[in-house]
Amino acid sequence: GAALHRDAGPQRGDLHRQVVEAIRTRHYSRRTEQAYWHWTRQFVLWSGKRHPLEMGAPEIGQFLTHLATVRNVAASTQRQALAALLFLYQAVLQVELPWVENIVHAKQAQRLPCVLSQTEVARLWPHVSGMRGLVLKLLYGSGLRITEALRLRVKDLDLEALTVTVREGKGNKDRVVMLPQSLVAPLRAVMVERAQWHAIDLATGHADVELPHALHAKYPSAARAWPWQFIFATEEYVRDPRSGAIRRHHLHEDGVQRMMKRAVKAAGIHKPATPHTLRHSFATHLLQTGTDIREIQELLGHADLETTMIYTHVVKGPGNKVR
Repeated sequence: GAALHRDAGPQRGDLHRQVVEAIRTRHYSRRTEQAYWHWTRQFVLWSGKRHPLEMGAPEIGQFLTHLATVRNVAASTQRQALAALLFLYQAVLQVELPWVENIVHAKQAQRLPCVLSQTEVARLWPHVSGMRGLVLKLLYGSGLRITEALRLRVKDLDLEALTVTVREGKGNKDRVVMLPQSLVAPLRAVMVERAQWHAIDLATGHADVELPHALHAKYPSAARAWPWQFIFATEEYVRDPRSGAIRRHHLHEDGVQRMMKRAVKAAGIHKPATPHTLRHSFATHLLQTGTDIREIQELLGHADLETTMIYTHVVKGPGNKVR
């Protein structure tokens, strides 16, 4: 980052801090923070290290056209870059931009999601194990996104009512989804082990968990409380990249992705299946058993029915009943 800010006006060294502060004030996710800073940085480097205040709509247009034509990025990537730069100007630098015209838009490809059949999903399970395997089963059984599953806390799971509460999912929305009966026993076992770990954490002073927003200021003891603990936690203590605190965090998605990759290979499945494929399969199999599309939209947490409609293109013939 330092090279980025050389030979600058008074604000250049502050750009990273300003972007990060604006993002955290709005409680955007860590993912968004990384992406928005990445595109701000790319924009400044592309311009020959000029400060964004020396540029405006014409340069944004040229940069986005450059992404589409020279770097040949996907449409979704170009949209993310545009969102990042609009955020930079409007939220960080408080510059009102006239709408950015004449951008060469990368063409949005209409691709169908990769979906596994019910038999293929069943063939995966003998090859997954432990907490990461349980996360994968939850993606299929409850239709969660991988980050939603990894961020589940003790209080979000109701093993009696068979429900999972997803808090602050994509678009900062809460929703309640069903929990398959088959996952109750393994989840109970994980909770028992987690309770033992938590007792150790309390004794060693490592029980503080990351809380959303400013909750730690409002409820100082909540961070050590059992209901707020991550269910799928790391076995070792790790350093929190934002606060520097050393404590348990939730599992990283890399390990879950690696387990899925190995399981797909071991099961002899020749599809580019990732953990997210399990969510697609959840929706498709529900549709095949006659579940109403609007109900599926709610379970998936889609803001727009259009997004859910893609599964109607995947479903060809009548399916079998899904349990």
